[in-house]
Amino acid sequence: MQHSELIHDWNTVHGAFDWSTRHGVQLNDETLRDGLQSPSVTDPCIDDKIKLLHLMDELGIASADIGLPGAGPRAVRDVEALAREIVTNRLGIQPNCAARTVRADIQPIVDVSQKVGIAIEAATFIGSSPIRQYAEDWTLERMLHATEDAVSFAVREGLPVMYVTEDTTRASPETVKALYTTAIECGARRICVCDTVGHATPHGVRQLIRFVLDEVVKPSGEDVKVDWHGHRDRGLAVTNCLAAIEEGAHRIHGTALGIGERCGNAEMDLLLVNLKLLGLHDWDVSRLNEYVTLASKACEVPLAYNWPVFGEDAFRTGTGVHAAAIIKAETKGDAWLADRIYSGVPAGWFGLHQVIEISPMSGISNVRYWLKAHGYGTDEALCAHVFEAAKTCDHTFSDDEVHAICRSYAGGVQPSAAAAD
Repeated sequence: MQHSELIHDWNTVHGAFDWSTRHGVQLNDETLRDGLQSPSVTDPCIDDKIKLLHLMDELGIASADIGLPGAGPRAVRDVEALAREIVTNRLGIQPNCAARTVRADIQPIVDVSQKVGIAIEAATFIGSSPIRQYAEDWTLERMLHATEDAVSFAVREGLPVMYVTEDTTRASPETVKALYTTAIECGARRICVCDTVGHATPHGVRQLIRFVLDEVVKPSGEDVKVDWHGHRDRGLAVTNCLAAIEEGAHRIHGTALGIGERCGNAEMDLLLVNLKLLGLHDWDVSRLNEYVTLASKACEVPLAYNWPVFGEDAFRTGTGVHAAAIIKAETKGDAWLADRIYSGVPAGWFGLHQVIEISPMSGISNVRYWLKAHGYGTDEALCAHVFEAAKTCDHTFSDDEVHAICRSYAGGVQPSAAAAD
């Protein structure tokens, strides 16, 4: 039977969005800037930052925010080191740096760009919502003047500019249009729409992106790209990213494990998973688990056991019905089938595999599978002994616990040397 006959995909029935029309959407990794603004993360050493940069490049992430050099000497040193790494190793990933819409923040980007010999996109940002304007006592006139001065300065100094409006999802249409139009007239060729506080729903995202494309980009007559940068305060970050892609955004921002301010940013790892599943990302993602693991370790962010795809439990089951189905699929000699029978994401794409364990919810097939896989053969009496122990426990057994149970049976059973852990 053909694989296409084994899954009826309701995601593609009448009225579904045609994702093939969105090939070419890019990703911008904010792990090393916005991600590090979380008060709960550790700023990694430069060696780990460089390793993460290489993994981003290998995973096909188009660009990365490598820091905010206006923050101080350490930030400048790290930005320079990362930019130099891109040049020295001829990495394909393109660097950008955050900056407020003030010359003092842009000048360090200019200095590093000229020193290293690489174009660094200046991501100049300014708040745009009425609530921010009220708190800051900003007038629109003042904001437009700051925009004009900063963008013009960056362009004159030879930097490509991404003009970023913070809190765009709570800003008025008139303000959004005025700010972006001014930035484009001053030379910005990329604008970034931001859900800075995680306010938006997918409907709101679509309305906003459509407004920016129709009312700002098209009338400008310029080749201006639109980015989407969203936060996960409502838990909608990845969903909102997909909505932005549907509506025509050219580049999407995210961070490893979703780290960042408050509840964090859209999860870059999950964006890659979803874009891969949708056919929008053609790169090899087998090292994505390494990217997640390194980010978790370097930033000292624990990886939740139930984190999609990369959490400890993502491809792990102790349930009898689930395990039996996987085992039957493996018995058919069909790895594709075994990797999808109880998984919406194929583990093999990411260098991972299905794991069958023994718990109070297990069937006898779990025990037979585990014992055989660990070198104990097919002794049915031993299998019954382990199965009985499982039914009286209150948790999923660790491998060490099952080995101990086997040793307690009939004087101690040992696995064969060939299959022993």
